[in-house]
Amino acid sequence: MRTSLFTYFHDSLRASPVDDYVHDLRAARDEGFSHAWTVQLPWDPDALVTLGIALREVDGMTLGTGVQPIQLRQPMSLAQAALTLNLIGGGRFRLGIGLTHALICDAMWGVPWDRPVLRLNEYLDGLQPLLAGETADATGEFYTTRGKVSVAGATAPAVYVAAMGPQLLRIAGRRTAGTITFLTGPRTLANYVVPTLRAAAEEAGREAEVVAALPICVTDDVTKVRELAAETYALYGTLPSYQAMLAREGAQGPADVALIGDEDAVSARLEEIRAAGVAEFAAHIFGPGDEERARTRALLLQAA
Repeated sequence: MRTSLFTYFHDSLRASPVDDYVHDLRAARDEGFSHAWTVQLPWDPDALVTLGIALREVDGMTLGTGVQPIQLRQPMSLAQAALTLNLIGGGRFRLGIGLTHALICDAMWGVPWDRPVLRLNEYLDGLQPLLAGETADATGEFYTTRGKVSVAGATAPAVYVAAMGPQLLRIAGRRTAGTITFLTGPRTLANYVVPTLRAAAEEAGREAEVVAALPICVTDDVTKVRELAAETYALYGTLPSYQAMLAREGAQGPADVALIGDEDAVSARLEEIRAAGVAEFAAHIFGPGDEERARTRALLLQAA
């Protein structure tokens, strides 16, 4: 099981959040981390633009979007960006895409969220030929993509789909490199996500993998950090797709699936995730202080 980082932008302590992002990635690389995913939230800096800067400034790291919402970018536009990013990074870019949530689409953007299965299939119908250097000719109800993208020297990045429902997991298995999950626990990964994805991939004569992202903190004060996790990830517990995954796990809320405890306890949880068949653990390191974060990073590097 590979280990990567699952990162958010944060309030800038320097000149800009872009400077912070590059600084933090460089520090992570120097510590020994080689892969990172970056979340695109509606109110944050543009992840694609920032990743272009980071891929140029921070060598030796593979970076990806975890994930890029598809509703605001037509497939040709995203293909242009993804190929350009993979060119800048010399093949070190991974494209994670997703459908985000009705709370964001309907309430913030005025874009309908409905019929996600059709939307995703139509999007991939346009996106994937373009990434492969082929001509797209896809007419759809939501997305129509005709034409070709030419970025000399660029190779196609691997595409991952954020998927939690069974139909989206099957699309990810049949059509992409795999899925990225967040706040999905080991029981649900082992009994639902991994087998659903693998079965779909096998039917299509291909392979697909699960990247599982979870909050993680090595600490001696479990109660305090669980309270912090409940507060930090409270919004996710209100979203239907995450509620469904938490219910499958028998969890009351996001704090119940976060990896929290001393080195032995967290190591045991990581082994559960490995045993579930996960190919990559994407760590969202959090905690009340620098000591906990340092202990968490040390454990992850040891486990990698």
